[in-house]
Amino acid sequence: MRKILVVGAGQSGLQLALGLQSHGYEVTLMSNRTADEIRTGRVMSTQCMFDTALQHERDLQLNFWESQAPKIEGVGISVAVPGSFDPGPSQRAIDWVGKLDGYAQSVDQRVKMAGWMETFAQRGGQLVIHGAAVSDLDYFSRTYDLVLVSAGKGELVSMFGRDASRSPYSEPQRALAVSYVHGLGPRPEHPDFDAVRCNLVPGVGELFIMPTLTTSGRADILFWEGIPGGPLDVFNGVKDPAEHLSLTLELMERFTPWEHARATKAELTDAQGTLAGRYAPTIRNPIGRLPGGGLVLGVADVVVANDPITGQGSNSASKCAAAYLASIVEQGDKPFDEEWMQATFDRYWETAQHVTKWTNAMLGVPPEHVLNLIGAAGQLPPVAHRFVNGFDNPADFENFFYEPEKTEAYLASVTGA
Repeated sequence: MRKILVVGAGQSGLQLALGLQSHGYEVTLMSNRTADEIRTGRVMSTQCMFDTALQHERDLQLNFWESQAPKIEGVGISVAVPGSFDPGPSQRAIDWVGKLDGYAQSVDQRVKMAGWMETFAQRGGQLVIHGAAVSDLDYFSRTYDLVLVSAGKGELVSMFGRDASRSPYSEPQRALAVSYVHGLGPRPEHPDFDAVRCNLVPGVGELFIMPTLTTSGRADILFWEGIPGGPLDVFNGVKDPAEHLSLTLELMERFTPWEHARATKAELTDAQGTLAGRYAPTIRNPIGRLPGGGLVLGVADVVVANDPITGQGSNSASKCAAAYLASIVEQGDKPFDEEWMQATFDRYWETAQHVTKWTNAMLGVPPEHVLNLIGAAGQLPPVAHRFVNGFDNPADFENFFYEPEKTEAYLASVTGA
């Protein structure tokens, strides 16, 4: 049986390793941390996985937490009145919620990755706890049929050159700050179902709130994305988790008072429940060349790293793992050569390109037709429904989002105008 090495134990690396294992491959997984270190460590991300990505997990019978995690049935959009930040409901120029066709879910990656890693080992996979360097991969590339790199940070990423034609940004576009909390109340507009809430504060940034399952049960994620240098860009250097949460809540009170109203009893889930940082959205060339001449294939955010503003990171990782798994299985006993590697990435890019285009568009100042579309969704439920289901299928935005003519034609078709 063919031997495959997966370096990196995130959503994509573990899903791929477990999927390959189920197809009978001899799989080695390298992680720089043990399952226990992951479970008791700092939160690694925000994540909200929509139906298509969740289905990839179901297909591999890896949906271990589906019955425990909150079922997210909608996505809500609120837009603050620009330049007016006095408390009160009049601050919202736009406020609506649309229902998803299939529910979404969020599972703290500390829970999922630790659980999946233990499952991989229990099923007979070889688990190596070691931070891999390029020199390690140079050796392993001669002993494995295929080396997949899914560790999205550190030295290994430098093997994959930046694709300037697909990477319009060279600097981070948002400063990110995450808090996992217990004690958040429901949105009074829809107390009977859970939704991700996207709060847009023009010229300032965004606040996302999503229900999740964490190490201590049901929780919510408070996630600020601040325009660099703006009033939300204040978390750099904040080390104390309590100070991080306090700052998060102060900013909510100032910029999104309707969300702060349900956060008065919020407290951190644990001392490791905060995260802050920033990175430049980057698309990289998928094939890494080793000093000894070997080739490795980059996976998920190693090669396609988008800003989290559209909530696509874990979705894209799941879709990448599914696409790569299919390509590997279809290749049979033929070599995993450079041509195959490029074709495998191109197969994933067919999906990923739509995520990148949409995400980069949302990072900019929204044009008038997009504001009109978001505003119309508050009056026209079919528009809200289509917009929020784009989170599951971003390719659909091509049909009604980017070009004013298509937006106008779509709105006219809904209103009968």
